[in-house]
Amino acid sequence: MRKAAPATISACPKNDAGRVTLPRHIQTEAELEEVLTRPRAVLVEFIRTVSSPLVILGAGGKMGPTLAVLARRAAEAAGHPLDVIAVSRFRNPIQLAWLQAHQIRTLTCDLLEAGAMRQLPETENLIYLVGLKFGTTQNPAATWVANTLVPARVAERYPGARMVVLSTGNVYPLSAVSRSGSVEEDALTPSGEYAYSAVARERIFEHFSRRNGTRLALLRLFYALDLRYGLLVDIARKIHDGEPIDLTNGFVNCIWQGDANEMVLRALSLTNSPPAVWNLCRPEVYSVRDLARRLGKQLGQPPQFVSKEAETALLGNPAKLCSALGQPAMPLDKILRWTAQWIQRGGRLLDNPTHFEVRHGRY
Repeated sequence: MRKAAPATISACPKNDAGRVTLPRHIQTEAELEEVLTRPRAVLVEFIRTVSSPLVILGAGGKMGPTLAVLARRAAEAAGHPLDVIAVSRFRNPIQLAWLQAHQIRTLTCDLLEAGAMRQLPETENLIYLVGLKFGTTQNPAATWVANTLVPARVAERYPGARMVVLSTGNVYPLSAVSRSGSVEEDALTPSGEYAYSAVARERIFEHFSRRNGTRLALLRLFYALDLRYGLLVDIARKIHDGEPIDLTNGFVNCIWQGDANEMVLRALSLTNSPPAVWNLCRPEVYSVRDLARRLGKQLGQPPQFVSKEAETALLGNPAKLCSALGQPAMPLDKILRWTAQWIQRGGRLLDNPTHFEVRHGRY
């Protein structure tokens, strides 16, 4: 078996602005959410440039609630009046109540319904988090409709706004691990219907940006990390339960959800027409084998492995975004420790695995 490649770091500047003291342990969801929504000084300074209201579409997903509250807390710290409006179907009443308790205005709306666009508030600043991935194999039509029809309607509804659109690293094909990840100029020739619907989403936004002069930033995200979901949770659960870890897709990128949310908000400053495109992740390429061993050490249980690492993986190089916004702040060692502690304590999980092992693009 070939040796795992060491972590590769892109040429990203260090970013120590607004460094804060982090807890050694996170024992409750309230503590986790406080850390995820704690704004750094660089975001507090930036949020002063965002006019009210800030509208977040698709705010009921995994990232949306903490992103909304992060924006709200940054505005409060800045003394900046900013109304944050979270829009979603909000099928989870607990999530809806949590947002409202944190002074987020909520709008329950299905963006596929007729007349939905008329319900949306006017805004000059919009974050687009809408998307459908899992279940594509069983119902590809639903994925295509969600990832293409809604973008077209939203782009027509907000021609004058600046928008940050969250896309996915799945738009790229697998690339050689030695290359340290796809760059934004690479051809989009992925595998699977979900990935192609994500390419279509980008192309639709690009079309309207070019036609209407809409300022856009497209962010291609690689694996956000929370303690309730994410590839580290998937690996830690397998170790804890004594299940083998498939190493075929043996190298990954990732980013702490709090860092990802901060960069999504600050990317409002990077919008342009034609759209600006950016890879969103930490600059390191991580070995799954190494991550599992480090988590196993924290858990006091050695990981089991099957297969061996392929020479290719789904990877992105975020040097361009790091150059513009700085390197993500949260240290991986801290996330690993928190994740292992969370799994050991039986912390609540979203039961929404990433399927990072998948190489054929079927979800």
